[in-house]
Amino acid sequence: MAEKGIHHITAIAGDPQRNYEFYTQVMGLRLVKKTVNFDDPSSYHLYYGNESGDPGSIITFFTWPHMQKGKPDRGQVVSVAFAVPTTSKQFWIEHLEDQDVSFEDPFERFGKEVIGFQDPDGLYVELVFSPGVDGTEGWGEGVVPQKHAIRGIHGVSLAEKNYEGTGRLLEYELGFELTDQLDNRYYYTSGSEIGSVIEVIDQFQPNGRAGRGTVHHIAFRSEDEQEQQAICEQLYHKGYHLTEVKDRTYFKSVYFHEPGGILFEVATDPPGFTVDENLEDLGSSLTLPDNLEPYRHKLEADLPELNN
Repeated sequence: MAEKGIHHITAIAGDPQRNYEFYTQVMGLRLVKKTVNFDDPSSYHLYYGNESGDPGSIITFFTWPHMQKGKPDRGQVVSVAFAVPTTSKQFWIEHLEDQDVSFEDPFERFGKEVIGFQDPDGLYVELVFSPGVDGTEGWGEGVVPQKHAIRGIHGVSLAEKNYEGTGRLLEYELGFELTDQLDNRYYYTSGSEIGSVIEVIDQFQPNGRAGRGTVHHIAFRSEDEQEQQAICEQLYHKGYHLTEVKDRTYFKSVYFHEPGGILFEVATDPPGFTVDENLEDLGSSLTLPDNLEPYRHKLEADLPELNN
């Protein structure tokens, strides 16, 4: 099987302008796609990542300003972690202070230093100082200098009633391996340097609630449509209820719920974000799928202003 791990993470935000400013000016990510939620075209779908939005670098947001604030507890993703070089700790401490972002003092978990804080909607975000990305390059055109820039998604933490069913899914269908444990926290890795970590927290209480500041779904990588089909056939034979393949323009998607209730997706690596924009122009204008293009004027008039 091809490189395994997280393709992207999609969360729920409120105000799109505030979301854009945080993830570009505080986190230093690139807005690689400004489009709409294909299932709810009255709202934005904003994609952030590295220069080209490579799989494993992407966090995306549905912006629903009027949605209730979520409660990230059991049956939810409770943190999203980004990988940064180990030499960048002092830079990020000073940068977060300069941006008036409150953060926890650095702490260690599974042998790596971590800084945790919340985004404007309450999503808990971590920076993990990972030796595995020390030799890689970050995006050099953002507000964060290239040598300190986020390299991609490190991983996520899932809160579960019982970790075992989710663990079997990660190991047998999605290419992860249980490599460590710390009390009731189980550490699964895929072997790659980016998007490679799923931490499953066992016996988490109480139940969570979807809303602003929570993760909507996690997408896992498949090399192409053939590998996606093979993964989905395995899932089907294990009793998972799968959606049909959905064309998201930048990848093909299939969705299902894991045993703890969190929405998972299997997404193809291709075709990527340059399918409808040049690399240098990514995120600079509103892009729409062909079926929504006839409604561009109305959509642009109805969407809230986003100054990027």
